[in-house]
Amino acid sequence: MITQSHSKQRYTWLVILGVLVTISPTVLAQPAPKVWHVALCHVGLDHEPPGLQTLHRALNELGYVDGRNLFFDWRNQADAAAAVSTVKQWVAQKVDVIVGFEDQCVRAARSATSTIPIVFVQIYDPQAAGYIKSLARPGGNLTGPVANLKLIDKRLQLLKEIDPKVRHVLTLFDGRDPYSARELALAREAATQLQLELVERDARRESDLKQVFANLKPNDVDAVIVASPDLQTNFPRLIIKLGEDARLPVVGHREAWVEWGALLSYSTDADTAGPVAARYIDKIFKGANPADMPVEELSRTVLAVNLKRARELGLTIPESVQVRADRIIE
Repeated sequence: MITQSHSKQRYTWLVILGVLVTISPTVLAQPAPKVWHVALCHVGLDHEPPGLQTLHRALNELGYVDGRNLFFDWRNQADAAAAVSTVKQWVAQKVDVIVGFEDQCVRAARSATSTIPIVFVQIYDPQAAGYIKSLARPGGNLTGPVANLKLIDKRLQLLKEIDPKVRHVLTLFDGRDPYSARELALAREAATQLQLELVERDARRESDLKQVFANLKPNDVDAVIVASPDLQTNFPRLIIKLGEDARLPVVGHREAWVEWGALLSYSTDADTAGPVAARYIDKIFKGANPADMPVEELSRTVLAVNLKRARELGLTIPESVQVRADRIIE
């Protein structure tokens, strides 16, 4: 005998089954969300590019969430050759966008693909490098935010302001770096105005750098500066350590250099590049063509000084410099 209770239970289950039958085709028909493959490359194993984390956070804030619709494929490379190999793998995988932090990865990506969008970050002059046709209309598959190349003269001015006795500046560069010639030209012009003499040395490998410093005699040079983005990226901590061992002030191009022991740095605010790059990526995912996306020039600069390092070198950073500093390491 079927009781009223059993009848109600049976009716309830029939209703549930009916609902499931009705909605199941709709549910099954819904496609899984696309997972955007963002491939990010940087050369320099001893550090992480400062804009990386801000870029990642900005993508999350724009709705791209790791494990749901974002594959944030970050790889730090030992050298340019490793970057070339990695980028070739990404091209074969048909990633959605390649992000090149600084020029070595950008060159590798540009050589590997003319179709996959490439967003460059923290590079200096993409037009002079041949990556784009113009800042307003890049014209290819590359675009992104750029820093200001013309800051090495200001770094030399700050060095002279901190230590007016400076006369000879060891100027390191990598002759293979396409930017070295421009950086050296700017440094030479500034040195003439500041009555400085640049002691230029081409150093491409770790062994070259060590040999340059080993060959220095007392009073040969008074400070160290780098006129090559590739060299700055490949060996930042080594250059700072060699300068420290030689009791020479090192002038850096990133705030992180001051954290690691450089006397000062003057640079574009690298952290701001991350969110800007994220906006480029978002627009590309929504259908924008890199060829039509103007390159954005980052304008905010950051001055950092290291009082601790100055004391170790017997220097006093003038109050006029300290009041202008965005960051002071005690």
